[in-house]
Amino acid sequence: MDKQLLAQALLKFTLGLLLTGLLLFVPAGTLNYPKAWLLLAVLFVPMFLAGIIMLFKRPDLLRRRLNLRETEPRQKRVVALSGVMFLCGFTVAGLDHRFGWLPMPGWVSTAGAVLFVLAYLFYAQVLRENTYLSRTVEVQPNQKVIDTGLYSVVRHPMYTATLVLFLSMPLILGSVLAVPIFLFYIPIIASRIQNEEQVLERQLIGYSDYKKRVKYRLIPLIW
Repeated sequence: MDKQLLAQALLKFTLGLLLTGLLLFVPAGTLNYPKAWLLLAVLFVPMFLAGIIMLFKRPDLLRRRLNLRETEPRQKRVVALSGVMFLCGFTVAGLDHRFGWLPMPGWVSTAGAVLFVLAYLFYAQVLRENTYLSRTVEVQPNQKVIDTGLYSVVRHPMYTATLVLFLSMPLILGSVLAVPIFLFYIPIIASRIQNEEQVLERQLIGYSDYKKRVKYRLIPLIW
């Protein structure tokens, strides 16, 4: 086992958990925020389990997933905008809970959690099918076009999963006011995909032909 990789993964996991908790509980003004605890559970428990599996079975994949250093200027803006979205969305949800502005029915939170878990399972399948997946836009040495499984249906199934994951977050938190904030992820991910495909067409052999075979980016018959 790579102890350095383990330490890096644990550090980023812990920092992510603490930061998300602060963004939710500080605006809420209380730890008595069950929907926030539910979000933390469905977000970080599967993340921890997936990290353990990758550590022992696919340390190369885990190492790539921990790399957050974008080289494309446009992707750096996408990462920054995503950070602002989470900051604003979690803060508004916490304040919504604190002051009871526009709460959702309890069943919406449960349904959002179920949707989140299903999207996470979808995400796990994407990781199984594409061994080149990275958190950054890059083409790796000897990388090949993946065109089977989910990749035979849409070109970016990973982003399909993240779209559902992120849009389900305000539902789990039960905040109507946070929903439009998380909807900003749609133009953010559209911009990322557009730039990523430009990079792939320039650097990945066969990607242009793959685009002709698989017409849709995220959602079959829609886009």
